[in-house]
Amino acid sequence: MDADHAARWVVEPGRPALEQIAAHFGNGVLQASGELDRGALRKLIFEDPEQRRWLEALLHPLINQEIVSHLAKAKSPYAILVSPLLIESGQSRMVNRLLVIDVPQQVQIERTMLRDSSSQEQVEAILKVQIQREERLRHADDVLVNDRDHAWLNSEVARLHHFYLTLRGGQS
Repeated sequence: MDADHAARWVVEPGRPALEQIAAHFGNGVLQASGELDRGALRKLIFEDPEQRRWLEALLHPLINQEIVSHLAKAKSPYAILVSPLLIESGQSRMVNRLLVIDVPQQVQIERTMLRDSSSQEQVEAILKVQIQREERLRHADDVLVNDRDHAWLNSEVARLHHFYLTLRGGQS
């Protein structure tokens, strides 16, 4: 389950959250299609911490509800919740183990800039309001450092998969 997918779903056109966001911030956060203009909203909430808190108070419970619904339907021996705000949003209470995929901060900034077409300043502003890397690592049960080649990463994922199956009593 990807928390970002849940976050996108709760603000789709016609969903109550999108209507509340538009009522609160104005139609400037909507594209002509009626979809959320994420860039415009991001600019507003990172300029004003109070507005960011308002948005989080609206969205986090809705996102968490969607995550719980999806996880309840899981039929596999274990499920993985992918969330950039796992600790900050309280989603860590939904999991039995916390796996942190870690990279040096500069690598994280570069990858995010490429993925989201964001500037370095935008990415740094986002990271500034997230839990610090060291704190995230302190919460982790398992850490996978993602700064090597794909073959190594795949072998580590396979190792963790077998470990998690063992924790679940060897089910597959």
